[in-house]
Amino acid sequence: ENVKLPAGYYLTWGGQFENQQRAMKKLMIIGPVAIGLILLLLYVTFRSIRLALLVISNLPFALIGGVFALFISGQYLSVPASVGFVVLFGVAVLNGLVLVSRISQLRDEGLELPEAIRKGSLDRLRPVLMTASIAIFSLMPMLLASGTGSEIQKPLATVVVGGLVTSTLLTLLIIPSVYSWFEKRRVEEEM
Repeated sequence: ENVKLPAGYYLTWGGQFENQQRAMKKLMIIGPVAIGLILLLLYVTFRSIRLALLVISNLPFALIGGVFALFISGQYLSVPASVGFVVLFGVAVLNGLVLVSRISQLRDEGLELPEAIRKGSLDRLRPVLMTASIAIFSLMPMLLASGTGSEIQKPLATVVVGGLVTSTLLTLLIIPSVYSWFEKRRVEEEM
């Protein structure tokens, strides 16, 4: 900060720092656009803003797990970690979509709400757990790496693994409860 340079000389930040700043600016635009497109596709799929918001509500849970994993591992938000969040959000939305679509399908078939939630949750327990566990186990070599390139691999793997742990647990525990609440409110509004 207090470096005195001779006349005609100046300091600039460049190289890796400059590239990281440029990439983060792009991600700050691309991220919200991608989430908006996901929300639009979910709305088109379910024809319900409530169900679309229910599935997308999984993203904060994934974010919390990813940030917490970065924090406890002593890492910081970087471009690879940001890419990890993009991957994580995709898997988290997929898990929520699988569960909510099954419960909705059972409701359309005429099952009562409590039975549809119970059966739908049990039917989709294995696919949700398999998706998350395969992603987690496949990233373990990157997470535990310490050689050349691990500074790129580790933040990405840390975010995805940490976020999948929280989002999967919360997908299985919270989404069925919130689905029940949304459905009860919808029925009350129709009366």
